[in-house]
Amino acid sequence: MMCFQFSCFDDKGEEPISPTQVSTIHSLNSGSTDFNASGSESNDHSVPDPTTKFKKSKHPSFSKMPSHLREFKFSELKAATKNFSLTSKLGEGGFGSVYIGTIKNPRYSNKDFSVAVKQLGKRGFQGHKEWVAEVNVLGISQHPNLVTLIGYCAEDHENGIQRLLVYEYMANRCVEYHLSSRSGTVLSWSTRLKIAQDTARGLAYLHEGMGFQIIFRDFKSSNILLDDQWNAKLSDFGLARLGPKEGYSHVTTAVVGTMGYAAPEYIQTGRLTSKNDVWSYGVFLYELITGRRPLDRNRPKGEHDLLEWVRPYLDDKNFPSIVDNRLEGKYSLRSALRLSLIANKCLSRDPKSRPTMSEVLEMVSKLVAAQSETTTPKSPLQAEGENKTAFESIRNEGKTMIDPTLEDSAWFSGTWFWKPSLTC
Repeated sequence: MMCFQFSCFDDKGEEPISPTQVSTIHSLNSGSTDFNASGSESNDHSVPDPTTKFKKSKHPSFSKMPSHLREFKFSELKAATKNFSLTSKLGEGGFGSVYIGTIKNPRYSNKDFSVAVKQLGKRGFQGHKEWVAEVNVLGISQHPNLVTLIGYCAEDHENGIQRLLVYEYMANRCVEYHLSSRSGTVLSWSTRLKIAQDTARGLAYLHEGMGFQIIFRDFKSSNILLDDQWNAKLSDFGLARLGPKEGYSHVTTAVVGTMGYAAPEYIQTGRLTSKNDVWSYGVFLYELITGRRPLDRNRPKGEHDLLEWVRPYLDDKNFPSIVDNRLEGKYSLRSALRLSLIANKCLSRDPKSRPTMSEVLEMVSKLVAAQSETTTPKSPLQAEGENKTAFESIRNEGKTMIDPTLEDSAWFSGTWFWKPSLTC
């Protein structure tokens, strides 16, 4: 999936950090100046929200928050990864290379445990900013559905400053991989619902679970990792930002993220709110339903854009046609329909009408509790009867479940889509 950054907005609040400010986590955000999650001085061009009583308050400063991170020496991580050998390499992304390593357990000195070590590539200030953001966000955030950052390394070395991050090792890679044909493991429907619940819980925590708000800004399936128990955790917070100051409606930033996930109003205006993450989550739900990427140029013409492709199938005859065929019919149609309704709400053209992530979490949790996975394929006659019953039930329940002001037809007509013009 291609990442993008538009340059049509001057993001004055995201100036590069001096590369000399890397010795400790507190020196990253030193002094009394307030910083956003990207590690840069806050200079947002937000406008006051007229619906909110404005109260003068400072943006939270990450440097004043206690951190649980361990500071590693470069020599330790070099030894842990066998000198960053190719045999230890797990992959490579925009940040740099990731290696599996083994370190001593601080609680049990005679036991080792596996970690993932991410090494900053030679990307200059931008890469450093993302490294700072990752340390800042995960250094003060602890949640079962956020990947655990164990520690970091920021050390002068003969080849320059070495910046590394040490995470818990996630044995089952990312969701994007398992939804692709590269994976030999097919995610069951119940596992997909659990992933939807886990990720909603993680986003709800970032948006509403702390004394301040963090906007992920790059929510996508490749940033959702799976542990050895298939629990989903959000990762890669290099583009994260603090939400708007109290009394303000949004943060104005450069438009960054990944094609296919960013909300249309953010692309067009650069005005960032938590509802951008909600839109991205809605796109992700259709990934789970269909097994397809948001943008895939390898698909036949007319099927490149996931949201455009599914639109004609959102009716009572064609919906099963968009469900991932790797499931081989082993899923609950009622459950898939309900998940589609939740996705539609997240993909509302009007950001204010999108639910909060805590509201999304409540809906998804009810769906997880109610679902019963189909394990035996139905005959065509049985399937037709089940489909008809499920659609009639869901269409009747849809308004009260999602939004009582919307007509039933709106959910299946595709009118909730708004396709922006995307140019890099």
